[in-house]
Amino acid sequence: MSTPTLTPASQPNTALLDFSDLPKFDELKVTDIEPSISHLLIQAQTALDRVTEDAFPSDWGQMTQVLDVQVEKLSRAWGVISHLNAVADNPAQREAYNLMLPKVTEFWSSLGANEKLFSKYEHIDQSALNAEQKKALNNALRNFILSGAKLTGEKKIRFTDIQEQQAALSQKFSENVLDATDAWFYLAQVHELDGVPQEVKDEAREEAQRHDQEGYRFNLKMPCYLPIMQYAQNANLRAILYKAYQTRASDQAPENALHYDNSAIIKDTLALRFEEAQLLGFANFATLSLEPKMANSPSEVIAFLRDLAAKARPFAQKDLQDMRDFAKTIGIEDPAPSDWTFIAERLKEHHYAFSDLEVKAYFPFPRVLSGLFKIVETLFDVVISADTAPVWHKDVSFYKIERHHQLVGQFYLDPTARQSKRGGAWMDGMRNRWLRPDNRELQSPVAYLVCNFAKGQGDQAALLTHDDVITLFHEFGHGLHHMLTQVNEQDVSGISGVEWDAVELPSQFMENFCWEWSVLRHMSSHHQSGEVMPKALFDKMLAAKNFQSGLQTLRQVEFSLFDMLVHSEGHALVDFMALQQEVKKEIALIQSPPWSRTAHSFSHIFAGGYAAGYYSYKWAEVLSSDAYAAFEETMTETGELSQAMGTKFRQEILEVGGSRDAMASFVAFRGREPNIEALLRHQGMLTSSSSSSSA
Repeated sequence: MSTPTLTPASQPNTALLDFSDLPKFDELKVTDIEPSISHLLIQAQTALDRVTEDAFPSDWGQMTQVLDVQVEKLSRAWGVISHLNAVADNPAQREAYNLMLPKVTEFWSSLGANEKLFSKYEHIDQSALNAEQKKALNNALRNFILSGAKLTGEKKIRFTDIQEQQAALSQKFSENVLDATDAWFYLAQVHELDGVPQEVKDEAREEAQRHDQEGYRFNLKMPCYLPIMQYAQNANLRAILYKAYQTRASDQAPENALHYDNSAIIKDTLALRFEEAQLLGFANFATLSLEPKMANSPSEVIAFLRDLAAKARPFAQKDLQDMRDFAKTIGIEDPAPSDWTFIAERLKEHHYAFSDLEVKAYFPFPRVLSGLFKIVETLFDVVISADTAPVWHKDVSFYKIERHHQLVGQFYLDPTARQSKRGGAWMDGMRNRWLRPDNRELQSPVAYLVCNFAKGQGDQAALLTHDDVITLFHEFGHGLHHMLTQVNEQDVSGISGVEWDAVELPSQFMENFCWEWSVLRHMSSHHQSGEVMPKALFDKMLAAKNFQSGLQTLRQVEFSLFDMLVHSEGHALVDFMALQQEVKKEIALIQSPPWSRTAHSFSHIFAGGYAAGYYSYKWAEVLSSDAYAAFEETMTETGELSQAMGTKFRQEILEVGGSRDAMASFVAFRGREPNIEALLRHQGMLTSSSSSSSA
């Protein structure tokens, strides 16, 4: 990359280049993107050129002050643009983002593969570093090797080209899923809507009116799609939405949506990943992916997944037989793939005498949020309060976290589903905690917390399902990991530097609190009467907690095993559809139709950083279940949680972030390595023959 001379006067005057505090979302313009990122790329490249000069010392502090300061600014600014691309997509912004994506990718690739910079890091005197800096340095040395720093000549050039191609393919995959989801709709009439929840019908009617249409306009966003699959009595309506959802961004989509087909992108991505692994001397991409993770090899992960599937299978078989038997009682003799969710919901209501709609009435979003804050404040000795900051949408709110009147972190919360917003839920860091080397000031961490919940109707607050509540707690767990860190080195503070297969520990740990009455009673109130959820209803929910846990476990294992196997192939030409069918036949009890294309919208592994790492969710469940068992062991007779245990979890897991190995942090908290028994017990799958040995 060229390094033109840059004078102070040539710096663009844009909001994107103001790093004095939080992003000025109210002032950002699409036209800011190209000049701002171009400027930051030049600054970062200039810094890189300087620290790689022969005369520049191999000194951690001096290198950080020159290089890391400029690279962090580029990362923050590009992070803002990437975030907006996910939550507020529009054609002009997408065009500007895609224009700069290859240039940003080129810089990151050149930075990670720079042999002169690698040499500088290799010659740093580690005896002069503190423990955090040593961990960051060792991570960096490993990452240099994985980024091609030891490659030379044509291999290095090809490696850089692969990174740029993969970045473009990942972005296009994500765009296709979003566009295919946004483009599809079904205009239903009132006679098709028996059983559909009223708030879903109201939103669909309003959506039709916004498009000058008569009837009810349904889409594939989760707040619309899932309730129809659960409650719509019209089997044809369920079948229409099911097929549309299962074939998004694929060759099986409607003819007018085939330009969103991700088939070629998946093939090209897998081929490029294999080639990348080969260039770095690995047998396949799975082996490369596991190099910085807790797991030692693909075979170890595959064995873990198949062992978990074997333990879950008897429970899943009973789950399925129960559904088949019950389906006959409601007139469904031979269930179609689109019927299973409906049957499961009816069966749950039959077994436990409650419905998700009944529960939903007790979870207005503001009340749930207040309850979440209460448990976090109680356990982790912090105070959470509303704050002000520019935001990107009227539904977004902003908060600060303090301890003893000192700022710990801040976060944006974007809870609602809408057009041009990526589906799912996630946490991302806006900036890391860092004792900045340029001004010696402590920079506090800031997080984005994003969900896709249904909107409230009229003046009524949005109502959450219990699954939504769990999702909110999950993402907040990620946020706590990012924001409660006490590490001052940015590369290992918060979730940075944490092994990918341990990063889900705090998030899945937080989910457990959604099943504690001592917590739930503080975050429930009927949206009309204001009454707290009856204990009897909670008891029914608790009894149903492990409803179909066997089938759910097999589903997660199926996705995880496909991910690991498709990246474990010893060649570039992977028939991913054939492999997916093989995995489904091995693991799943309910087979999908031949036209199903779930891989084509599997954004976690093709656009989300979980390639050969999706198993992390199940492995982290082992860690989180075992960690939460420590809270159960110290719980009072009245169900109150131990503040001392909360303090220990905060200090040994959350505060240390990536500054030490994840296993060391777990052992420091739990006193031993994890075992799978707590997971099986929490999911109702612990039998006398279940192993309790270390997982």
